[in-house]
Amino acid sequence: MTILVTGGAGFIGSNFVLDWLSSSDEPVVTLDALTYAGNLENLASLAGDARHIFVKGDICDGALVAKLLAEHQPRALLHFAAESHVDRSISGPGAFMRTNIEGTYTLLEAARAYWSELGEADKAAFRFHHVSTDEVYGSLGADDAPFAETKTYEPNSPYSASKAASDHLVRAWHHTYGLPVLTTNCSNNYGPLHFPEKLIPLMIVNALAGKALPIYGDGKNVRDWLYVTDHASAIRAVLAGGRLGETYNIGGWNEMTNLDIVHTVCALLDELRPDAGGSYKRLITYVKDRPGHDRRYAIDARKIERELGWRPAETFATGIRKTVQWYLDHPEWVARVQSGAYRDWVAQQYTA
Repeated sequence: MTILVTGGAGFIGSNFVLDWLSSSDEPVVTLDALTYAGNLENLASLAGDARHIFVKGDICDGALVAKLLAEHQPRALLHFAAESHVDRSISGPGAFMRTNIEGTYTLLEAARAYWSELGEADKAAFRFHHVSTDEVYGSLGADDAPFAETKTYEPNSPYSASKAASDHLVRAWHHTYGLPVLTTNCSNNYGPLHFPEKLIPLMIVNALAGKALPIYGDGKNVRDWLYVTDHASAIRAVLAGGRLGETYNIGGWNEMTNLDIVHTVCALLDELRPDAGGSYKRLITYVKDRPGHDRRYAIDARKIERELGWRPAETFATGIRKTVQWYLDHPEWVARVQSGAYRDWVAQQYTA
Protein backbone atom coordinates (compact mmCIF):
# COMPACT_ATOMS: atom_id res chain seq x y z
CA MET A 1 0.00 0.00 0.00
CA THR A 2 1.24 3.45 -0.96
CA ILE A 3 0.02 7.04 -1.04
CA LEU A 4 0.86 9.69 -3.64
CA VAL A 5 1.33 13.23 -2.30
CA THR A 6 1.44 16.26 -4.59
CA GLY A 7 3.25 19.36 -3.36
CA GLY A 8 5.03 17.28 -0.75
CA ALA A 9 8.12 19.52 -0.64
CA GLY A 10 6.12 22.61 0.29
CA PHE A 11 5.34 23.79 3.78
CA ILE A 12 2.16 21.85 4.60
CA GLY A 13 2.93 18.95 2.28
CA SER A 14 6.39 18.29 3.70
CA ASN A 15 5.11 18.46 7.26
CA PHE A 16 2.42 15.96 6.30
CA VAL A 17 4.92 13.57 4.68
CA LEU A 18 7.27 13.77 7.67
CA ASP A 19 4.38 13.26 10.09
CA TRP A 20 3.00 10.33 8.06
CA LEU A 21 6.31 8.48 7.96
CA SER A 22 6.96 9.15 11.65
CA SER A 23 3.93 7.03 12.52
CA SER A 24 3.48 4.69 9.55
CA ASP A 25 5.57 2.41 7.36
CA GLU A 26 3.22 2.89 4.41
CA PRO A 27 5.37 4.30 1.59
CA VAL A 28 4.92 7.81 0.19
CA VAL A 29 5.57 8.96 -3.37
CA THR A 30 6.07 12.74 -3.36
CA LEU A 31 5.51 14.75 -6.54
CA ASP A 32 6.67 18.37 -6.47
CA ALA A 33 7.74 20.85 -9.16
CA LEU A 34 10.16 22.55 -6.71
CA THR A 35 9.06 26.09 -7.53
CA TYR A 36 10.12 28.88 -5.17
CA ALA A 37 8.17 27.48 -2.19
CA GLY A 38 8.96 23.81 -2.81
CA ASN A 39 12.14 23.02 -0.92
CA LEU A 40 13.64 19.54 -1.18
CA GLU A 41 15.67 20.29 1.95
CA ASN A 42 12.39 20.02 3.87
CA LEU A 43 12.53 16.28 3.20
CA ALA A 44 16.27 15.86 3.78
CA SER A 45 15.71 13.63 6.82
CA LEU A 46 14.12 11.05 4.50
CA ALA A 47 17.19 10.70 2.27
CA GLY A 48 17.93 6.99 1.89
CA ASP A 49 14.61 5.99 3.46
CA ALA A 50 13.14 3.24 1.27
CA ARG A 51 9.63 4.29 2.32
CA HIS A 52 9.92 7.59 0.45
CA ILE A 53 10.27 8.26 -3.27
CA PHE A 54 10.64 11.81 -4.55
CA VAL A 55 9.71 12.75 -8.13
CA LYS A 56 10.35 16.23 -9.50
CA GLY A 57 7.47 17.08 -11.80
CA ASP A 58 4.49 19.25 -12.60
CA ILE A 59 0.92 18.28 -11.68
CA CYS A 60 -0.12 19.70 -15.07
CA ASP A 61 1.87 16.90 -16.74
CA GLY A 62 -0.90 14.36 -17.19
CA ALA A 63 1.39 11.72 -18.68
CA LEU A 64 3.71 11.86 -15.68
CA VAL A 65 0.85 11.65 -13.20
CA ALA A 66 -0.64 8.69 -15.08
CA LYS A 67 2.77 6.98 -15.08
CA LEU A 68 3.18 7.42 -11.33
CA LEU A 69 -0.29 6.08 -10.64
CA ALA A 70 0.27 3.04 -12.85
CA GLU A 71 3.73 2.35 -11.47
CA HIS A 72 3.07 2.79 -7.74
CA GLN A 73 -0.61 1.81 -7.54
CA PRO A 74 -1.41 4.16 -4.63
CA ARG A 75 -4.53 3.68 -2.52
CA ALA A 76 -4.86 7.44 -2.16
CA LEU A 77 -3.81 10.66 -3.86
CA LEU A 78 -3.43 13.59 -1.46
CA HIS A 79 -3.38 16.88 -3.35
CA PHE A 80 -1.44 19.61 -1.51
CA ALA A 81 0.20 21.22 -4.56
CA ALA A 82 -0.92 24.82 -5.00
CA GLU A 83 0.18 28.36 -5.51
CA SER A 84 -0.90 29.82 -2.18
CA HIS A 85 0.40 33.32 -1.51
CA VAL A 86 -2.34 35.94 -1.89
CA ASP A 87 0.07 38.78 -2.60
CA ARG A 88 1.68 36.85 -5.44
CA SER A 89 -1.75 36.08 -6.87
CA ILE A 90 -2.49 39.79 -7.06
CA SER A 91 0.69 40.66 -8.94
CA GLY A 92 0.78 37.49 -11.07
CA PRO A 93 -2.50 35.55 -11.19
CA GLY A 94 -1.62 33.40 -14.20
CA ALA A 95 0.45 30.87 -12.25
CA PHE A 96 -2.46 30.41 -9.84
CA MET A 97 -4.90 29.67 -12.64
CA ARG A 98 -2.53 27.13 -14.13
CA THR A 99 -1.47 25.26 -11.00
CA ASN A 100 -4.62 25.45 -8.91
CA ILE A 101 -7.21 24.98 -11.66
CA GLU A 102 -5.52 23.26 -14.60
CA GLY A 103 -3.33 21.20 -12.26
CA THR A 104 -6.30 19.98 -10.23
CA TYR A 105 -8.19 19.12 -13.41
CA THR A 106 -5.21 17.14 -14.70
CA LEU A 107 -4.94 15.20 -11.45
CA LEU A 108 -8.66 14.45 -11.38
CA GLU A 109 -8.62 13.08 -14.91
CA ALA A 110 -5.53 10.96 -14.29
CA ALA A 111 -7.00 9.67 -11.03
CA ARG A 112 -10.33 8.91 -12.71
CA ALA A 113 -8.66 6.87 -15.45
CA TYR A 114 -6.56 4.98 -12.90
CA TRP A 115 -9.44 4.39 -10.47
CA SER A 116 -11.81 3.15 -13.18
CA GLU A 117 -9.43 0.30 -14.02
CA LEU A 118 -8.93 -0.93 -10.45
CA GLY A 119 -10.45 -4.14 -9.14
CA GLU A 120 -13.58 -3.77 -7.07
CA ALA A 121 -11.89 -3.90 -3.65
CA ASP A 122 -9.15 -1.43 -4.61
CA LYS A 123 -11.68 0.78 -6.35
CA ALA A 124 -13.80 0.96 -3.20
CA ALA A 125 -10.75 1.77 -1.06
CA PHE A 126 -9.25 4.52 -3.27
CA ARG A 127 -9.45 8.16 -2.18
CA PHE A 128 -8.69 11.50 -3.86
CA HIS A 129 -8.11 13.96 -1.00
CA HIS A 130 -8.13 17.61 -2.01
CA VAL A 131 -6.51 20.07 0.41
CA SER A 132 -8.05 23.53 0.22
CA THR A 133 -8.44 26.75 2.20
CA ASP A 134 -10.96 28.72 4.24
CA GLU A 135 -10.32 31.71 1.95
CA VAL A 136 -12.83 30.33 -0.57
CA TYR A 137 -15.61 31.44 1.79
CA GLY A 138 -14.74 35.14 1.58
CA SER A 139 -14.61 37.56 4.49
CA LEU A 140 -16.49 37.69 7.79
CA GLY A 141 -17.75 40.63 9.81
CA ALA A 142 -16.69 40.97 13.43
CA ASP A 143 -19.90 39.38 14.73
CA ASP A 144 -20.52 36.82 11.97
CA ALA A 145 -20.56 33.11 12.77
CA PRO A 146 -17.43 31.19 11.72
CA PHE A 147 -17.33 29.42 8.36
CA ALA A 148 -19.27 26.17 8.30
CA GLU A 149 -19.01 23.69 5.44
CA THR A 150 -22.34 24.96 4.10
CA LYS A 151 -21.12 28.57 3.79
CA THR A 152 -21.57 30.08 0.31
CA TYR A 153 -18.33 30.52 -1.61
CA GLU A 154 -17.36 34.18 -1.99
CA PRO A 155 -13.66 34.29 -2.94
CA ASN A 156 -12.14 37.77 -3.06
CA SER A 157 -8.60 37.28 -4.39
CA PRO A 158 -7.21 35.54 -7.48
CA TYR A 159 -5.74 32.94 -5.12
CA SER A 160 -9.00 32.15 -3.33
CA ALA A 161 -10.93 32.22 -6.61
CA SER A 162 -8.56 29.64 -8.09
CA LYS A 163 -8.92 27.42 -5.02
CA ALA A 164 -12.71 27.79 -5.11
CA ALA A 165 -12.64 26.66 -8.74
CA SER A 166 -10.54 23.63 -7.82
CA ASP A 167 -12.98 22.73 -5.03
CA HIS A 168 -15.85 22.85 -7.51
CA LEU A 169 -13.97 20.61 -9.93
CA VAL A 170 -13.37 18.02 -7.22
CA ARG A 171 -17.05 18.10 -6.26
CA ALA A 172 -18.12 17.74 -9.91
CA TRP A 173 -15.84 14.76 -10.55
CA HIS A 174 -17.44 13.02 -7.58
CA HIS A 175 -21.03 13.75 -8.55
CA THR A 176 -20.57 13.20 -12.28
CA TYR A 177 -18.11 10.32 -12.41
CA GLY A 178 -18.33 8.83 -8.93
CA LEU A 179 -14.67 9.49 -8.14
CA PRO A 180 -14.28 8.92 -4.38
CA VAL A 181 -13.18 12.35 -3.18
CA LEU A 182 -12.68 14.14 0.13
CA THR A 183 -12.11 17.89 0.55
CA THR A 184 -10.66 19.71 3.53
CA ASN A 185 -10.67 23.50 3.93
CA CYS A 186 -8.15 24.65 6.50
CA SER A 187 -7.43 27.91 8.29
CA ASN A 188 -4.03 29.66 8.33
CA ASN A 189 -1.25 27.17 9.02
CA TYR A 190 1.96 27.97 10.89
CA GLY A 191 4.92 25.98 12.14
CA PRO A 192 8.34 24.68 11.04
CA LEU A 193 9.51 24.83 7.40
CA HIS A 194 7.24 27.76 6.53
CA PHE A 195 8.57 29.81 3.61
CA PRO A 196 9.45 33.25 5.03
CA GLU A 197 7.15 35.39 2.97
CA LYS A 198 4.13 34.47 5.11
CA LEU A 199 3.32 36.51 8.22
CA ILE A 200 4.75 34.50 11.12
CA PRO A 201 8.07 33.35 9.62
CA LEU A 202 8.58 36.76 8.01
CA MET A 203 8.22 38.44 11.40
CA ILE A 204 10.65 36.01 13.05
CA VAL A 205 13.27 36.27 10.32
CA ASN A 206 13.02 40.04 9.98
CA ALA A 207 13.16 40.61 13.74
CA LEU A 208 16.30 38.52 14.11
CA ALA A 209 17.88 40.51 11.28
CA GLY A 210 16.87 43.83 12.83
CA LYS A 211 14.60 44.64 9.89
CA ALA A 212 11.17 46.26 9.88
CA LEU A 213 8.18 44.11 10.81
CA PRO A 214 5.65 45.16 8.15
CA ILE A 215 1.98 45.01 9.09
CA TYR A 216 -0.72 45.68 6.50
CA GLY A 217 -3.24 48.44 7.23
CA ASP A 218 -4.25 48.74 10.89
CA GLY A 219 -3.16 45.19 11.74
CA LYS A 220 -6.62 44.19 12.90
CA ASN A 221 -7.34 41.59 10.21
CA VAL A 222 -8.33 38.38 12.00
CA ARG A 223 -7.29 34.84 11.10
CA ASP A 224 -7.79 31.44 12.71
CA TRP A 225 -4.38 29.81 13.26
CA LEU A 226 -3.72 26.07 12.91
CA TYR A 227 -0.43 24.41 13.85
CA VAL A 228 0.77 22.47 10.83
CA THR A 229 1.12 19.06 12.51
CA ASP A 230 -2.44 19.40 13.80
CA HIS A 231 -3.45 19.89 10.18
CA ALA A 232 -1.56 16.70 9.28
CA SER A 233 -3.38 14.71 11.95
CA ALA A 234 -6.73 16.07 10.76
CA ILE A 235 -6.01 14.99 7.19
CA ARG A 236 -5.13 11.50 8.42
CA ALA A 237 -8.46 11.39 10.26
CA VAL A 238 -10.44 12.49 7.20
CA LEU A 239 -8.58 10.10 4.91
CA ALA A 240 -9.30 7.22 7.28
CA GLY A 241 -12.94 7.92 8.10
CA GLY A 242 -14.33 10.83 6.10
CA ARG A 243 -17.56 10.35 4.18
CA LEU A 244 -17.12 10.34 0.41
CA GLY A 245 -17.95 13.59 -1.34
CA GLU A 246 -17.94 15.51 1.94
CA THR A 247 -16.07 18.65 2.95
CA TYR A 248 -14.48 19.00 6.38
CA ASN A 249 -13.32 22.35 7.76
CA ILE A 250 -10.10 22.17 9.78
CA GLY A 251 -9.37 25.01 12.20
CA GLY A 252 -7.28 25.67 15.26
CA TRP A 253 -9.91 27.53 17.33
CA ASN A 254 -7.39 30.39 17.53
CA GLU A 255 -8.79 33.67 16.19
CA MET A 256 -6.20 36.44 16.48
CA THR A 257 -5.47 39.76 14.81
CA ASN A 258 -2.30 40.12 12.80
CA LEU A 259 -1.09 42.73 15.28
CA ASP A 260 -1.61 40.34 18.21
CA ILE A 261 0.33 37.68 16.31
CA VAL A 262 3.26 40.03 15.79
CA HIS A 263 3.20 41.16 19.43
CA THR A 264 3.25 37.50 20.52
CA VAL A 265 6.20 36.69 18.26
CA CYS A 266 8.08 39.75 19.55
CA ALA A 267 7.44 38.78 23.18
CA LEU A 268 8.76 35.26 22.59
CA LEU A 269 11.85 36.57 20.83
CA ASP A 270 12.40 39.06 23.68
CA GLU A 271 12.41 36.05 26.02
CA LEU A 272 14.32 33.53 23.92
CA ARG A 273 16.75 35.78 22.01
CA PRO A 274 16.89 39.20 23.72
CA ASP A 275 18.16 42.06 21.60
CA ALA A 276 20.46 44.72 23.02
CA GLY A 277 18.46 47.39 21.21
CA GLY A 278 15.34 46.66 23.23
CA SER A 279 12.05 44.89 22.49
CA TYR A 280 11.56 43.68 18.95
CA LYS A 281 8.23 45.55 18.99
CA ARG A 282 10.21 48.67 18.14
CA LEU A 283 10.58 47.26 14.61
CA ILE A 284 6.82 47.15 13.88
CA THR A 285 6.00 49.23 10.80
CA TYR A 286 2.55 49.79 9.31
CA VAL A 287 2.42 49.60 5.51
CA LYS A 288 -0.22 50.21 2.86
CA ASP A 289 -2.93 47.56 2.92
CA ARG A 290 -3.08 45.09 0.07
CA PRO A 291 -5.99 45.23 -2.40
CA GLY A 292 -9.11 43.32 -1.37
CA HIS A 293 -7.68 42.30 2.00
CA ASP A 294 -10.28 40.09 3.71
CA ARG A 295 -11.03 41.35 7.21
CA ARG A 296 -11.72 38.14 9.12
CA TYR A 297 -11.61 34.38 8.66
CA ALA A 298 -12.84 31.93 11.28
CA ILE A 299 -13.42 28.19 11.01
CA ASP A 300 -16.23 26.22 12.59
CA ALA A 301 -14.48 22.86 13.05
CA ARG A 302 -17.30 21.10 14.87
CA LYS A 303 -18.15 18.73 12.01
CA ILE A 304 -14.76 17.03 11.96
CA GLU A 305 -14.85 16.74 15.76
CA ARG A 306 -18.40 15.38 15.76
CA GLU A 307 -17.90 12.84 12.97
CA LEU A 308 -14.23 11.89 13.33
CA GLY A 309 -13.29 12.87 16.87
CA TRP A 310 -10.54 15.28 15.81
CA ARG A 311 -9.48 18.37 17.73
CA PRO A 312 -6.17 20.24 17.54
CA ALA A 313 -3.56 19.13 20.05
CA GLU A 314 -1.78 22.49 20.15
CA THR A 315 -3.03 25.76 21.59
CA PHE A 316 -1.69 28.89 19.92
CA ALA A 317 0.55 29.47 22.94
CA THR A 318 2.21 26.06 22.63
CA GLY A 319 2.35 26.06 18.83
CA ILE A 320 3.82 29.53 18.42
CA ARG A 321 6.52 28.80 21.01
CA LYS A 322 7.51 25.65 19.11
CA THR A 323 7.53 27.63 15.87
CA VAL A 324 9.73 30.46 17.11
CA GLN A 325 12.13 27.97 18.70
CA TRP A 326 12.37 26.02 15.44
CA TYR A 327 13.46 29.12 13.53
CA LEU A 328 15.98 29.97 16.24
CA ASP A 329 17.37 26.44 16.01
CA HIS A 330 17.58 26.36 12.19
CA PRO A 331 19.32 29.51 10.95
CA GLU A 332 21.00 27.55 8.16
CA TRP A 333 17.64 26.56 6.68
CA VAL A 334 16.52 30.18 6.79
CA ALA A 335 19.74 31.40 5.18
CA ARG A 336 19.49 28.91 2.34
CA VAL A 337 15.83 29.61 1.59
CA GLN A 338 16.43 33.34 1.46
CA SER A 339 17.63 33.61 -2.12
CA GLY A 340 18.22 36.91 -3.85
CA ALA A 341 14.90 36.55 -5.66
CA TYR A 342 13.12 36.15 -2.33
CA ARG A 343 14.71 39.30 -0.91
CA ASP A 344 13.72 41.21 -4.05
CA TRP A 345 10.14 40.00 -3.63
CA VAL A 346 9.85 41.12 -0.01
CA ALA A 347 11.39 44.51 -0.82
CA GLN A 348 8.92 44.95 -3.66
CA GLN A 349 5.86 43.83 -1.74
CA TYR A 350 6.22 45.47 1.65
CA THR A 351 6.71 49.16 1.06
CA ALA A 352 5.57 51.84 3.46
